[in-house]
Amino acid sequence: MSILNYCEIFNSDIVLADNCHIADSSGKKYVDFESGVWCTSLGHNNKQVNEALIRQLNTISHAGGRYTSKVVYEAAEKVLELLNFIDGKCTFLSSGSEAVEFGIRVAQAVMDKPCFLYLDNFYLSAYGISATRNEEEWIPLNLSEYKGDPLDFLKDIPFDKIGAFVFEPGNASGAVNLPPKELIKAIEDAMKATGGIIIVDEVTTGIGRTGKWFGFQHYDITPDIVSCGKGIGNGYPVSVVAMSKHISELIEKIGMRYAQSHQNDPLGCAALKEVISIIENEKMIQKAANMGDMLESELKSLLIKHKCVKEVRGVGLMYALEFFRDNQFPLKKIHRELFDSGYIAGVNPAANLLRFYPPLTIEEAHIKNMASALDKILLKHI
Repeated sequence: MSILNYCEIFNSDIVLADNCHIADSSGKKYVDFESGVWCTSLGHNNKQVNEALIRQLNTISHAGGRYTSKVVYEAAEKVLELLNFIDGKCTFLSSGSEAVEFGIRVAQAVMDKPCFLYLDNFYLSAYGISATRNEEEWIPLNLSEYKGDPLDFLKDIPFDKIGAFVFEPGNASGAVNLPPKELIKAIEDAMKATGGIIIVDEVTTGIGRTGKWFGFQHYDITPDIVSCGKGIGNGYPVSVVAMSKHISELIEKIGMRYAQSHQNDPLGCAALKEVISIIENEKMIQKAANMGDMLESELKSLLIKHKCVKEVRGVGLMYALEFFRDNQFPLKKIHRELFDSGYIAGVNPAANLLRFYPPLTIEEAHIKNMASALDKILLKHI
């Protein structure tokens, strides 16, 4: 094989995609409960998004940083409106990792204290200071040590040294660990009391994934910087960093500079703008919440029926089915058999779980049929 891969390959040559389905060269179809890499929020090959891209391709796709373009401003207005960032600013980039890293660099440029607070074992980005997180500047919170009292848990945290809290609302590297709401609210209160900045990584949890526009909306907090990617382009590589008015004014005052070849590209902004419009017009957020309730119900039926299932956890269309640890438990085999049955799910061997992040366009029959197939597979391995 002439490409370098970083995960198990099923040797299925994908040749066609439509909404929740993909098909390989043999003609076999699969229902995609992973949305690609959690990206196709509106399903594969969405015709409306495709048409928006074609329209933009027929005008201008790439302009360069010295020019303005109407579609870029229109996309920014949509993002800022969703976040209620009145008079805020946006920067459009290409990947989620870049958006998270840029958001953190923005905070670092304006915060008056040197350290970042973050949730340990929560993925932020693939590179940069948000990936390496050196111990001198990054202070972790281990949620496994939380006992239910936020003030006691936070009593030794040096908030006088922390300039920003970087929050990822529950994807947790695909392990689906939802932080306690009272703890996140207590952290926000402490950060705001000391003039700190709240940065939210919505690359995976944003754009309807959790049954709300953004994952942070489950926590009753008000961020200053929000980074989005993945589903906001429905598979097209576009991301965005949105900043409140206060943060954007500080950045403009100090004259921070950043250069990237595809920064504020009209083509990516056209995709992003269309994705938001479709979700708004077709009321997809409520549908995601409703389908999420059904997904939870079907997975919990497996929890009740199969003693090997330890826990079902998640929110919206972001769920994990965790199994009890057993050296003999054939997680990878179960994952493969589910794939052979026509269903693409995620697998996290380190966390001993299967993962389900379907498009917002998933249908009731898809969920029920997948759960039925998984039920039969588990029965074989009891």
